Amino acid sequence: MITVSHLKKTFRRNKVEAVKDVSMEIRDGQIFALLGPNGAGKTTTMRMLSTLLLPTSGSICYDDVPLSEDTEAIRRRIAFLTNEIRLDGQFTPDELAEYYGRLYEMTPEKIAENKTKLFDYFGIAEFRNRRYETFSTGMKQKTSIAICLLHDPDTIIFDEPTNGLDILTQNLIEEYMLKLKEEGKCIILSTHILDLARRLSDRVGVIVDGKSVYVGEMAELASSQGVTTMEEAFLKLYKENHEEKAIVGKHKE
Repeated sequence: MITVSHLKKTFRRNKVEAVKDVSMEIRDGQIFALLGPNGAGKTTTMRMLSTLLLPTSGSICYDDVPLSEDTEAIRRRIAFLTNEIRLDGQFTPDELAEYYGRLYEMTPEKIAENKTKLFDYFGIAEFRNRRYETFSTGMKQKTSIAICLLHDPDTIIFDEPTNGLDILTQNLIEEYMLKLKEEGKCIILSTHILDLARRLSDRVGVIVDGKSVYVGEMAELASSQGVTTMEEAFLKLYKENHEEKAIVGKHKE
């Protein structure tokens, strides 16, 4: 379980306060949707959760262990998939798996076992010796996910995992997220596709202007705002909390 408390991130170089006050609880065996408009602070929050950025203040705990106290060990338990992180196009899926597997100090046997399982599921096996740069968008995304999950992480952070993909590839990735959930993994999903979040997620956190303005059960999001649809709830939260109107601590737990 991940516990985030009053997280803040200010970039000193340009004095931008990207995250102002984010608190949430993300549980094992569930999919947690992180929602918000562009520029709300979602990506910065995920980068702090994945150890890529250090918070300016606030805390992140993995199973009650502060991230700041055991960063390296916790980092090994995390997978972070974002469209901004690109694999080297000159490498093949086989070579990428071997390289990243060794980085995580996996045994050759474990690399081979996990690689076979993931390559078979995502339909990569027959392309395992082709260079990554020759792949279609969908095949690149499936390969990225396979490499991302090779070390069998406990926590998986997906940033727009189905963006720009055809419906077949989207469905394959969605089914695998549900499979990971069944295995007890802690999954964070950031997406602009509200229907995807509604179908897959157990809990949701909404961020507006760098502040968390709702954290609670996905099934209760609409009713908590006195509306009937998720879209209406999202718009209401945005309108009520945009431009420094966010109320700190207004969370539904």
